[in-house]
Amino acid sequence: MLDILNQVELCIPPLNISCMSTLVSPKATFIKTLLYYIALLTVSLNLLVVISISHFRQLHTTTNVFLLSLAVSDLLVGVAMMPATVAQQSCWFPGKITCTLLFLLGFTLTSSSVGSMVLISVDRYVAICVPLHYSSMITTNRAKICVSLCWICSVIYNLMILKDHLSQIDMFNPCPQECTVVIGYISGVVDFIVTFFGPVTVIIVLYMRVFVVAVSQARVMRSQTVAVKSRTQTIVVKKSEMRAARTLGIVLLVFIVCLCPYYGPFLTGEDMTDDGLAAQNWLFYCNSSLNPLIYAFFYPWFRKAMKIIVSLQIMQPGSCDTKII
Repeated sequence: MLDILNQVELCIPPLNISCMSTLVSPKATFIKTLLYYIALLTVSLNLLVVISISHFRQLHTTTNVFLLSLAVSDLLVGVAMMPATVAQQSCWFPGKITCTLLFLLGFTLTSSSVGSMVLISVDRYVAICVPLHYSSMITTNRAKICVSLCWICSVIYNLMILKDHLSQIDMFNPCPQECTVVIGYISGVVDFIVTFFGPVTVIIVLYMRVFVVAVSQARVMRSQTVAVKSRTQTIVVKKSEMRAARTLGIVLLVFIVCLCPYYGPFLTGEDMTDDGLAAQNWLFYCNSSLNPLIYAFFYPWFRKAMKIIVSLQIMQPGSCDTKII
């Protein structure tokens, strides 16, 4: 019996018992069903964002170009990465080439999503801190170029990160049932700086500046309302000040919380590995579900657009010119 277990750990194909994910217990079934529902939620929310921004002319703004890029990357995570990850736990083996493509797609979507967040933070920084130059600095064409470069650079960057793995697929995955990727320490350091430390630093610095300016402006407005002794206006300003602080805090907290566990192996000095339904990987994937809630669900235009889409009013002629904002 011990010999059989050792062979299973080594993943010996002739045994026909090397698939370690054949559990059909009620608990395992419930977990897989729940994860499929999370994937469906991710697709639904991000699809609503994509349709809203793409369809309604009033939403064709520079800021929403960055938001659309983020929604597309998160949508692809829900369409491809989440179901594929769950399917692998049901003894579905994608093959070495498909496995490699899945990892390349997953890494690319991660980088593009992080890049979109940075672009959004830069856009908000310019809009709030230098509003007089916003229209000249951030144009729709420039926004589209930045988004395109973000996606192109994400593909090139991840091809470079995975080049060793791509050139030696058989060595890293000797077992036909395995679908794992191993990133060495040097590549891990580069990926940690480019995908995590650098973007987080940029976002924190920019958003802190935005927060300081927003609070400063709110205090000026509050002092003016006090001067005219308008209690109602003072309350409104206080609410907006708290709402800005809460939204920025949620954006930063969720982003960091979802990314930190993913880089846990690197921070402990180990090689970075991706193994099926590891909790840190799914927490990272769930960030794609939370992004539309954070970046879009708090906007009134998204709620209005969602009602029009769900009620199928979007099918009516001229619906693209509907007043959303």
